[in-house]
Amino acid sequence: MSATAATNGSESTATSALEPFFYDVTSADGTRLQAWTNDPDFRVDGPTVLLCNGLGTNAWSWPALLAPDCGVRVLSWNHRGTGGSARPLNPSRVGIDAFAEDAIAVMNAAGVTRAPLIGWSMGVNTMFEVALRHPERVSGLFAVAGVPGGTFGTMLQPTRLPRLVREALTVNASRLMKYAGAALTPIASHLPVGSKAIAVISHSGFMFPLAHPELAQKAVKEFLQTPIEWYFHLALHTHRHQRISLSKIDVPAVFVAGKYDLLAGPKDMLTAAERLRDSSYVEFVGTHFIQMEKPDEVHAELLAFLERVE
Repeated sequence: MSATAATNGSESTATSALEPFFYDVTSADGTRLQAWTNDPDFRVDGPTVLLCNGLGTNAWSWPALLAPDCGVRVLSWNHRGTGGSARPLNPSRVGIDAFAEDAIAVMNAAGVTRAPLIGWSMGVNTMFEVALRHPERVSGLFAVAGVPGGTFGTMLQPTRLPRLVREALTVNASRLMKYAGAALTPIASHLPVGSKAIAVISHSGFMFPLAHPELAQKAVKEFLQTPIEWYFHLALHTHRHQRISLSKIDVPAVFVAGKYDLLAGPKDMLTAAERLRDSSYVEFVGTHFIQMEKPDEVHAELLAFLERVE
């Protein structure tokens, strides 16, 4: 692994969080990706995992993985056209199929032949697609607030609206945001994201109070730099990834759900867990952002899972 982008340096925060180290990786179609790790110097005495992150999200969305004593070496990347990653020459080369190729490119660049995968949100779609296409590269699947395909149909599950209605609402809302994005992006990218803004968001019901609000500020600021029209262009392409067949998945898996998740239905996560041979389901009182709300609890589940996989 050769670094082509500089590290942000070491910065002390209230949580003593590590700063992710960024470097460039080229995917199979030539798209330049900004990859990142929490351990560029191989100092972590623990397993290496590949994180397939939530769509357009970043390292600061995972406070437990940035703790100096997390015990896990993380490899991940920013999605095409987000963070420091370039857009593909062909704008349609996005979506879960392309993200699965990017995941393999990150593993190859780091010299990792096989590893457990962590997925969050749409990243769960990605990691299951990787497991389906490249089973020899995957030793386990740790799914957080996500399902193995058909995500839009699971959204808004707590509202108890019919599945087809919920899917139509979320898809059409994404189309509207894509077309309105050019007007909204200049506003969103300059919104002040301070402690008060995080407090409001985390008491909205969409998100519950966060364990490390100072890292959440970084996560939200970075997220808002992605042009809205591009983000929903990505989202609409991920909608094409329907439920995959789980009959060919033969590695241990854990599904960690938030009871009040509006973006990935817990019931669908439970159903997926029940369809796998070696799988378990854990549910916390939380939302789609459970790894930010209860980072220690989710990380404890991860470490127990990795110990079983290894």
